[in-house]
Amino acid sequence: MGTNVLITAARSIGFEEYVDAPLAPHEVRLQTLYSGISTGTELTAYRGSNPYLHKRWDGETRLFIPGETSIRYPMGAWGYEESGQVIEVGSAVTRLQPGQVVFGAWGHRTTTVMSEETAVQQRAPAGLPPILSIFSRIGAIALNGVHDAAIRIGETVAIFGLGGPGQIVAQLAKRSGARVIGVDLNELRLETAQKLGALDIAINARQGQVAEQIKALTEGRGADVCIEISGFYSALQEAIRAAAYSAKVVAMGFFQGQGEGLFLGEEFHHNRINIVGSQIYGVSPELKYRWDDLRLAQTIMRLQAEGVLNLQPIITRVLPFSQAAEAFRIVDQEAASNIQVVLDFTA
Repeated sequence: MGTNVLITAARSIGFEEYVDAPLAPHEVRLQTLYSGISTGTELTAYRGSNPYLHKRWDGETRLFIPGETSIRYPMGAWGYEESGQVIEVGSAVTRLQPGQVVFGAWGHRTTTVMSEETAVQQRAPAGLPPILSIFSRIGAIALNGVHDAAIRIGETVAIFGLGGPGQIVAQLAKRSGARVIGVDLNELRLETAQKLGALDIAINARQGQVAEQIKALTEGRGADVCIEISGFYSALQEAIRAAAYSAKVVAMGFFQGQGEGLFLGEEFHHNRINIVGSQIYGVSPELKYRWDDLRLAQTIMRLQAEGVLNLQPIITRVLPFSQAAEAFRIVDQEAASNIQVVLDFTA
């Protein structure tokens, strides 16, 4: 028997058991080692604000339809930051053996079954601590956003929001040759990014006049690229204000509800700002023949193994799987003292 985390209602966590099905010849069974909790999409399901809970997404028309819903409680938690090890292989499996570590997205569940072909492509690099495999998906999201930003060497990039994904974006932007300005309300996040060498300048948004500070730091021009990854409309508005004339704002955050705080008749209109929506299920059209989800994830894992990315320090809490309810509460209510919270299935 396996165990899976359920969101039973808004801000309520439970567990359910399931039967581990027999393996087909070309399948492997993974035992989950670690699972990260997303502070973006997954938290919207936990809080009850996700649009899928209030409308139905029509995949053909790509529209949300009022009066219906795509999901409802109770629902399996969406966990998409997993690390596991092979514990059983099918009779025809030849390229994997028990003990090998595999990364992926299969939810906060104790086991999962994967085809040999998929698991081979998602093997963790040798020597990388298994807990760091949780960053394969969230790291791919960050890398996709940086690709959408199309950063050029020497440009100034302002990143609004330095949670887990924002920390990865900041490191990637810095490694891309940019001058990086980090903006957040949280001192822990600003200090962490600075200690990891991801920021040239840190701005605490609580002090106000963020756009004015960025303009002053760029000789009045503004940032060449602004990346918004907090999911707050007020941050998107400030990113628009901070961008240079005819510059790009990459909107990566998962905004909830109505767009209160946006003043599109002001800087957006007068400065010809280009807002690009970045979302993991779609890469930039010019890249789609070379990049996909798998390559993005594999690249993040390789960059960690090569030491280009240092993501261990952004893991701020690790709790046993049995304490999933407390872990979700911490993510929801204690953002000031946490960046990435992880469930440990080995404890």
